[in-house]
Amino acid sequence: MSAGQDIRRVVTGHDETGKAVVLFDGPTPAKFTRADTGVTARLFWHTDSIPVDLTGTSDRATIKIGLAMPATASAFRIVEFPPTGDVSKLGNDFYIREMHTQRPRGKRRPSRHPFTHFTNSIDYAVVVSGEIDMLLDDTEIHLKTGDVLVQQGTNHAGSIAAPSPAASRSSRLARTILWLISDPSR
Repeated sequence: MSAGQDIRRVVTGHDETGKAVVLFDGPTPAKFTRADTGVTARLFWHTDSIPVDLTGTSDRATIKIGLAMPATASAFRIVEFPPTGDVSKLGNDFYIREMHTQRPRGKRRPSRHPFTHFTNSIDYAVVVSGEIDMLLDDTEIHLKTGDVLVQQGTNHAGSIAAPSPAASRSSRLARTILWLISDPSR
């Protein structure tokens, strides 16, 4: 799949008789590209309660959510990260300010990179193409296609070094699948 291409989403449910049916089949209705970073996020499904309501027939991907989710929620996304570029003018608390969030209670270190943020969730990530550096407070982990990351509410930022000019656009992107499940105790 090439960068920016629509991704087919199939959602199943039940009709009024209890028969399993396809509720939605087509491109996800929620695709957002940040003008400042070029990061593209697609929301495929979102729940706003745990335990999850399995009886709904409305399209849960049409609900606008940001990085910071409600306390009892889950989200399923695919995010494409382009090369980071020059972020020197943004300030290390750029994402925190933009998310309009406060640092949680307890110990949390200051941001080391403009894209540093945290979620009050457990985040499961799979790199499905490309490579990306995951920046923690004082650690950097290089992730490649097929690698899996489990984040437990930690400060983190994704960064991709500028590629050589000869590299194709699709080879410069990192595409990740993300499942986020909120922690209502935070």
